[in-house]
Amino acid sequence: MKKYNLIIISFGILMGCAQSDSSKQTDTIASVPIELTNSLSAAELEAGWELLFDGNTTDLWRGYNKESFPAQGWKVEDGNLIVEKSLKEGSGGGTIITRKMYSEFELKLDFLVSITANSGILYLGLEKEEEPMWHSAPEFQILDNQTALKNADDDFDLKTHLTGDNYDLQSAPEDYTNPVGEWNTARIIVQNGHVEHWLNGNKTIEYQINSEDWSTLVANSKFNEYSDYGQASRGHIGLQDHDHKVNFRNIKIRKIQSGASLFNGKDLTGWTIHGTEKWYVEDGNLICESGPDGEYGYLAADNSYKDFDLRLEFKQEADGNSGVFFHSSLDGTTIAGWQAEVAPHGHNTGGIYESYGRGWLITPDPEKDKVLRMGEWNTMRIQVIGSKVTTWLNGQKMIELDDALIGESEGQIALQIHSGGGIKVRWRNLSLREL
Repeated sequence: MKKYNLIIISFGILMGCAQSDSSKQTDTIASVPIELTNSLSAAELEAGWELLFDGNTTDLWRGYNKESFPAQGWKVEDGNLIVEKSLKEGSGGGTIITRKMYSEFELKLDFLVSITANSGILYLGLEKEEEPMWHSAPEFQILDNQTALKNADDDFDLKTHLTGDNYDLQSAPEDYTNPVGEWNTARIIVQNGHVEHWLNGNKTIEYQINSEDWSTLVANSKFNEYSDYGQASRGHIGLQDHDHKVNFRNIKIRKIQSGASLFNGKDLTGWTIHGTEKWYVEDGNLICESGPDGEYGYLAADNSYKDFDLRLEFKQEADGNSGVFFHSSLDGTTIAGWQAEVAPHGHNTGGIYESYGRGWLITPDPEKDKVLRMGEWNTMRIQVIGSKVTTWLNGQKMIELDDALIGESEGQIALQIHSGGGIKVRWRNLSLREL
């Protein structure tokens, strides 16, 4: 995204929120022997770290909104992934993104800035035609702080725009960068909606996505006009091309597993079947399928929950009219509670329905329905905190509802198969974290 150049500086100004004293780590960022760069130790492999750049190839990256890696503007040299300085603004290779998408992770990389350098690490980014990545993705800012501060206009405050900042939203408590020509280490942690930026072993910012503080920050920033900004629970990681030279190396990521598994992948231990429809396990998947009666059926988790963050994956193999109930109770196949809808296109997947009560409480914007992938695996996230319910589908925020009755209740998680017959849905990776 266009932030500024060092001859003429023109930002929107936002004061970052105050940060508490940051704790420190013992990260060593001194010159690393070349044979140890872009590699993983035995301990890192055991901990689940993966390299995103091996020092030679760019196979795990591609251009934003492109199928391949840029033919210009980026290069690999001496074990570094380098975005080159452009002679003309916007003439480089553009932002690059990981081919994979990530939800909860720890990312580490080294970066080396040039004089006047300006770049950033984008995360939880979505791809949209005709829109840049920064319309959806928060950014760990990368900048030549010293030169930027030296050349800034006297009436302009660079706060929230320096290295390690949450760009245009939050600022580091102090400048933790090394001088130009020395390597720096960036670290980003995303877990259960909680995000932290670290620079050279120092925490620079932290925030909770969709918290009241976060919503206020975004509303008072230049991102307030982009409805998808900071809303994805799953997205790409990007390295920004801002027409300035920056070297990257030691790019590695570790997926973070959060919450307790509700399904063991082997049998229905911890669940109870209600009704005559079919519920069984096959190839590590939990499957609901219409039986001869073609009636409503439910599979309810044995425990009761109030505030939680639930994540799961589903694939609609036939029809797919189903759903995920929460704060529910069952008497046979009569259910009381609230349902996050799972259904074919045009039937409000991600919306909230109250059975034997008020009916539809909220449905998603029809435009969001296009993120549903029929016949393929989809990721759904349901978060309930007090009276507030939020759902996401494949990283897209679908609805946000504040309902007093939900806030006063608690109950079971239950999967539904709708009446009518001809339905088959697969479920997997059901993970719940109590809040």
